[in-house]
Amino acid sequence: MSLSLTEFSAATKVIEDHRKILVIPHANVDPDGLSSALACYEMFRAIGKDVTVICPDTPPESLEFLPGFEKIEQEIAESQNFVLTINLDDGVEVDKLRYTVEDRKVNIIVVPKSGRILPGNISFGEGEKKYDLIVVVDSADLALLGSIYTEHTDFFAGVPILNVDHHISNVKFGQLQLIDPTAASATEVLYTWFMQNAEWRRNITPDMATLLLTGLITDTRSFQNPNTTPRSLEIAAELLEKGARQQEIIQHIYKTKPLSTLKIWGRALNRIQMDPDAGIVWSAISKEDLDEMGATAKETSGILDELISTIPNADVHVLFTELEEGGLKASMRSSPAIDVSRLAGETYGGGGHARASGFRVKNFSNFQLQVLESVQKLKEGMKRQSAEADAEFPREQEFLPQATDASPKPVQKKEEAAPKKSRKESVPEKKTIRERDIVKDLTPGD
Repeated sequence: MSLSLTEFSAATKVIEDHRKILVIPHANVDPDGLSSALACYEMFRAIGKDVTVICPDTPPESLEFLPGFEKIEQEIAESQNFVLTINLDDGVEVDKLRYTVEDRKVNIIVVPKSGRILPGNISFGEGEKKYDLIVVVDSADLALLGSIYTEHTDFFAGVPILNVDHHISNVKFGQLQLIDPTAASATEVLYTWFMQNAEWRRNITPDMATLLLTGLITDTRSFQNPNTTPRSLEIAAELLEKGARQQEIIQHIYKTKPLSTLKIWGRALNRIQMDPDAGIVWSAISKEDLDEMGATAKETSGILDELISTIPNADVHVLFTELEEGGLKASMRSSPAIDVSRLAGETYGGGGHARASGFRVKNFSNFQLQVLESVQKLKEGMKRQSAEADAEFPREQEFLPQATDASPKPVQKKEEAAPKKSRKESVPEKKTIRERDIVKDLTPGD
């Protein structure tokens, strides 16, 4: 566990010290992000807080089974209230109150019934804020909140933020962070946090357990991804004991898909391309494809896992999707030989996990040409990583023992000469880059 008890205690205290909490996952929300937001909603409500969950865009219909889904809102209630206060001491009573708007000015007219209102009796100020704390879940950067952030930057600058995440690429925004890159999902971070407090622990209902398990199952691809750890499996078992409905999750996430989703998946799989020398596999879905199949960009979720299972002998798998609102989204998975979080960051400023990451390209003139350009940049980045790995682990001849003139040469009688050793026996076997990375990847805590 990379988070300390002090960090968990600080996060708990900030929740206890605030009353009106806004919870937000990233835009183009996935099951882990939405499940995390709804789990926070359930927990904070249970301890008496006023909680609002905002989803930056329309959540996928496939997630409507999640407990609390109907509570999701899509707009921030950020309207400003300017309050004019009149002190009615000294026997002042109000008879009439009205206002006029003239020359872009508001005139508030107060007619006293008795007594006199003096300028010293008047004060000004803002009304009570709608939210006093923002909890952002499963998002490495505020920019990933989409229009919710870009249209309300002043709001985010004026309200304290608790940042709860598991992405190694997290930029550590907010006044307080609860970030564990060793966790398989944001819901795993939440579960570990919730379990630190006896009162919170008692509030983990079967509904909340289902939410937490949904994020864990989907972000590990049913515990098939390399980010699955022994701790992840332990937490899954504990959530099942607490009433998490595993089969309900599996049925809705993996076994229920509309015809439009199956069609767009078929189009993507039919367009698979591969560069075997570079070790990269990719496919692309354009807006025209989405329109033709009656699908949305959200329905491409899951295609990447099919790419991996269809062509497993590659170091990088990429799915490019042209978004309805404009721009390109690339989702990537990799073998242990390539760090795609670093690859995404160096090429297009993206990020994520070492084995699962992504990036976006906002502006381009032609989607297909942009895909080819992106693939070329990714291949160049992969080549750099391979070269660095080769430099760290030199080639076979660098492992050969070096003879020197000062080395004593033992004299042996001819009849006692030792049998010659084969090259295979005398030269240490070179460890390949892939073997080296796999060993590193399996190191506990890595």
